[in-house]
Amino acid sequence: MLLPNRPLRFSSSSRHPIPGRPGFQPGPPPQLPARSNPNFLAYKTHFLSPTFSLVLFRHASPIRTRTSTAAAGVRERNKRGGGTGIFTGGVEREIEGSNSSKMMMGAMVDNYVVGTLLASLLGSFVLFHILRRKTTAEKDEIRNDCVRSSTNGEVRPEGGPENDVVIVGAGVAGAALAHTLGKEGRTVHVIERDLTEPDRIVGELLQPGGYLKLIELGLEDCVEEIDAQRVLGYALFKDGRNTKLSYPLEKFHSDVAGRSFHNGRFIRRMREKAATLPNVRLEQGTVTSLLEENGIIKGVQYKTKSGEEVRSYAPLTIVCDGCFSNLRRSLCKPMVDVPSCFVGLVLENCKLPYPNHGHVILADPSPILFYPISSTEIRCLVDVPGKKIPSIANGELANYLKTSVAPQVPPELHKAFLAAIDKGNIRTMPNRSMPAAPYPTPGALLMGDAFNMRHPLTGGGMTVALSDIVVLRDLLKPLRDLNDSASLCKYLESFYTLRKPVASTINTLAGALYKVFCASPDQARKEMREACFDYLSLGGVCSTGPVALLSGLNPCPLSLVLHFFAVAIYGVGRLLLPFPSPKRLWIGARLISGASGIILPIIKAEGVRQMFFPATVPAYYRAPPGE
Repeated sequence: MLLPNRPLRFSSSSRHPIPGRPGFQPGPPPQLPARSNPNFLAYKTHFLSPTFSLVLFRHASPIRTRTSTAAAGVRERNKRGGGTGIFTGGVEREIEGSNSSKMMMGAMVDNYVVGTLLASLLGSFVLFHILRRKTTAEKDEIRNDCVRSSTNGEVRPEGGPENDVVIVGAGVAGAALAHTLGKEGRTVHVIERDLTEPDRIVGELLQPGGYLKLIELGLEDCVEEIDAQRVLGYALFKDGRNTKLSYPLEKFHSDVAGRSFHNGRFIRRMREKAATLPNVRLEQGTVTSLLEENGIIKGVQYKTKSGEEVRSYAPLTIVCDGCFSNLRRSLCKPMVDVPSCFVGLVLENCKLPYPNHGHVILADPSPILFYPISSTEIRCLVDVPGKKIPSIANGELANYLKTSVAPQVPPELHKAFLAAIDKGNIRTMPNRSMPAAPYPTPGALLMGDAFNMRHPLTGGGMTVALSDIVVLRDLLKPLRDLNDSASLCKYLESFYTLRKPVASTINTLAGALYKVFCASPDQARKEMREACFDYLSLGGVCSTGPVALLSGLNPCPLSLVLHFFAVAIYGVGRLLLPFPSPKRLWIGARLISGASGIILPIIKAEGVRQMFFPATVPAYYRAPPGE
């Protein structure tokens, strides 16, 4: 407490108590009685003003002196002074008594007390600032790790860039985009790390919605001459029961259906078609960095097949280098999750229980997929939860497949499944999911798996990529000049909003369905899994609605949420009939809670507003530059 500044009185001396002040004379410190126990300290500081003092009292045992009357006098004066709290309103006190019992219970504190406090606060602030700058620098280093800055005039070649668009990667997204933009009359340079035919175990099933986009892009002939198989729906297997779910294709042309094929053959066909355009150039090379000038991406630097360092310039660079992209860190905030891995086998000389259908076995601990990839081959994908799988080298994986997985395979496929294991051509692939979180960057754009991934259980990846290409093509169609990078970047922000309803529906369905289909010891999760199988087995809208979502024919976010919670409510109804009990009520409540815990975090990551209300986002209405 701040008090009027009066000199503290000492019964034993009139010397000034503070060294260095006028009137100070050295002298012996006051002697405390042997049995005394001070209960307050008096502090005096001139930091705020020379006319105020600070008195601090601390509780201890009462002051004991040789005479009880002195102690009583002190207690009475304490009461009149406002008590013995920590900061009291009492002014300086005198302790009266004999010379042996008179004393001053206190010590003066110099200005360094307040200085120390301020120094601590200042030091904390400086430390926080340093740590914050270090964190920001680390983020910038990560983001700029794949960006090469240039301000010395090396970036722009004489006469301007030689291309309209540079595309990094020639997978499904890159090759389809190159052909699409090439048809629009744009000069396109595609740089692919390896132009030989890929050999992958995913990207082999194109849903009917994706096939419709392929037709819209004029690429439908790319599924011809590669022994692609028509896919008409799915078959679900669980605990010896099965049900068939057909795509709702009645309103479409007879050629519309899903397609399954060897991924490498499909990509080879698209590359060949893109290369037939005179203004599209495919080149084998490894892109090492993006070229940046004044915050604008001007092109890429890459190594050719011979190892030469070369640069390619364009007003728009589109990165489509796949799920293992090294360039996306500078263009988005990658939040990659790996919930499981696929173990891939090829089964030969066998027939599926339901021809021209994908097969999903709700196995323990997670689903198993079967679908045709040629007229004589069937792809098997065994999902293994977690980031690690048993070792292939020492035979642990083969043993796991034979002992844990084979007993759950349908009898029609059991013999071929064991033969494929013995053949030894076992492949693995991590299943990645990553919501789209772009940094709008002038001169650059992300597409395909480099931009957005979901669990491959539903086979929706190519559908999302082709849908994104259609959106981008329509946005770029009215633009003849792409050189105004700032205006183009602002305009292309609408791309991230326009793609959301389709992409988010397929992404959310994939993540939610995977979690529902996985086995769990939790009773509520078991009931949800059982309810999902029974709900889809009901037929009618209960099967055609979810399958239309899965196939990409009706990618409606609201329909997805309604069907998902309809499954949960159906599961609660099964629990409560014929007679509800407290235990069943509790499991039902946990089932609803668990369903919410599955789908709501996925929707939140995708973006509620862009997913359900895209028309409320300002970027939805962006007009082309110059209009």
